[in-house]
Amino acid sequence: MKLRIGSAAWVGACALALGAGCADTRGKESSGAYVDDDSITSTVKARMVEDKAVDAAAITVETANGNVVLSGVARSSLEKNTAESIAMKVRGVKAVQNNVAVRP
Repeated sequence: MKLRIGSAAWVGACALALGAGCADTRGKESSGAYVDDDSITSTVKARMVEDKAVDAAAITVETANGNVVLSGVARSSLEKNTAESIAMKVRGVKAVQNNVAVRP
């Protein structure tokens, strides 16, 4: 009797494990995609810090699937455009959405 219960439990555990491995992954990023997005974000921020025309602390950078979103506040249109240009030049960037507001 114990052997039957143990065997049934083992078969059930295997079925669950195999079922989890076959889960739907459409629309979900792989761990490699997360690493690439983090790398893009870090590179964009680092290049903004290097560029004296951009206040990197005032601009937020977010990346998803290679698409970069810039937000925050810039002192001028030149700073806003420079931030976008910096982001576009980073390897792996597909598109940049520039939501940076220019201070009046």
